[in-house]
Order: sequence, then structure tokens, then C-alpha cells
Amino acid sequence: MNPFFKLMLKLMSSPKINMQEDYARVRKVQQILAPKPKKGYIIMDHKIYSEDRSHDIPVRVFYPKERLYKEPLLFFHGGGWVIGDIETYTNACINMADLTGRTVYSVDYRLAPEHPYPAGLYDCYRVAEVLLKHLEMSGLSDEKDLILIGDSAGGNLAAAVSLLLRDRGQATPMKQILLYPVTNWDHSEASPFESIRTNGHDYGLTAKKMEEYMALYQPDPELRKNGYVAPLMAEDLSNQPETLVITAEFDPLRDEGEAYAEALRNAGNKVQVHRVNGIVHGFITYPKTAESVVEAYEVINAFLNA
Repeated sequence: MNPFFKLMLKLMSSPKINMQEDYARVRKVQQILAPKPKKGYIIMDHKIYSEDRSHDIPVRVFYPKERLYKEPLLFFHGGGWVIGDIETYTNACINMADLTGRTVYSVDYRLAPEHPYPAGLYDCYRVAEVLLKHLEMSGLSDEKDLILIGDSAGGNLAAAVSLLLRDRGQATPMKQILLYPVTNWDHSEASPFESIRTNGHDYGLTAKKMEEYMALYQPDPELRKNGYVAPLMAEDLSNQPETLVITAEFDPLRDEGEAYAEALRNAGNKVQVHRVNGIVHGFITYPKTAESVVEAYEVINAFLNA
């Protein structure tokens, strides 16, 4: 790993940052630093209303320069359920659309702690439900053609949405892509996963931050064991979409992501796992020429087009 990059990661891992106290400031900094997208892209904004009409759920639609495939991607962004939004993920979604040749729907779900679990999950579920029921909105010819994708907390939400769709008797998407997802509820030193201890201190996302994010998302420690909060804890993982799990070598969430893939496989689902070596959590937001991004999209496209 590049020594300068490693130093920057260590600075970002500072224990002085307490997400439970500093999340609002981190959001502001993130929004200021988010790169502005280049011109030449068609981006459309839509709103979907919650089932009880109490609020709208913004959805941004990204069209690729060249649309090669009809099946769209429904994307849930990362940020520990606390930070991140449509704006900070705009460049990542532009890259996603162009590099896959598919339309991308990005959901601006409600964030904790103002809106703790299950608010964000229900927003994501609602958008999936509407797109699956109203095929004309997304141009789908078959409801199973919708593909769920999310990174980090967004990967957690994609997995949870798939479980919730099944449990509520809805159609489930044909495929889902989980990028370094959160799948477990415990990120303390007592975690069963070694990557929490080996990668949980100096690589940007820390075990401490994950504990703080989880406390903001679901304040009750016992309720964090719910399968919709921690998909790895779900009692039934059968009848899930064909799944691609991508992990990062120096990510504290690496082992739990790979464990979820194994649990899905053991439940009878078709699953692929790919670990990107030499990189850390969150790399899908890097420039599209970055080696890790190029590698990830080679795997993603092979999975989507198989």
C-alpha cells in the first residue's frame, strides 16, 4: 500500500472523531469535499412517496453515456446509515452507470440518528416495491430484472430489502451486488471476525466508528441482532437473489461480508465472492481509473452479464 495513502488513512482513523457526537460536522465536510460531476451526463430527479404519504423519498436516475442493457440498478449508498447522500455519491453513480451500461436509480433514504432503524430500510424497501410494481417507471419488462446494489451500509440495506421483499410475499430481484457490506451487529473486540481486530484501527473505517454507527442506527443492542439490521443473523436466508459479494483486503468488514456470502450459499442460493486485495473500505467511490475500481467493475460486469 502507498505509504502516503496509508498515513492519510491513519489520520482518518483518529479516535478523536466520535461519530455519535460529530456526525453532523462530518456530513458537512463530506458535502463540501464531494467532487462536482463533469458536464455531459443526463441526471434526472424523481420522488417516490412513502406508503403512508408522510414524506417523499428522493430518487436520482443516472443514465449511462451508452445504454447497453435494459436491466437497471437500484443503488443504496453507504455511510453507516448516518452520513452520505445522493450528492456525495453522484460521481460514483455516474461511473456505475457508464461502466455497466445500465441506468442507475440512487435512493436518498432517511438517515440516523434523526431517523433510526427502520426508517432508512423502509425507504429503500418502498422504492424497490414501487419500481417492482410499476414497471413503466423503470422500463422493466419483468419485475425480476431489477438489480439491487449497495456499498457498506447500503450493502446491508440491499441485503435487508431482499429479505423483506421475500418475507412480505413480494417479487425478489434476480440479482444483488453487496459491496463490502455490513452484515453483523457486533464490531467490538469480541467480534467473531478477525478482520475487525486486524483492520479495525488504521484503515479509515475503524471498529470504533462501526460501533458508533450501529449505536446511532439501532440504539438498542439486543435489537441489533434482528436479521434486518444484521442480515447474518437472519434465521432464514433461503430464496434470495443470485448474489455477488465484493470485499476489500484491509476492511474491518471483510470477514463478515464473506461470511454472509457463505451463509447465503449454505441456504441454497447462488453466490459469488471476490476480494479486492491491497485496498480499503469505500473504494467504489474512487476515480473510475483506480485499479481497485477497474477490478471491481470487471467482476461486476461478468456477474451481471452471465
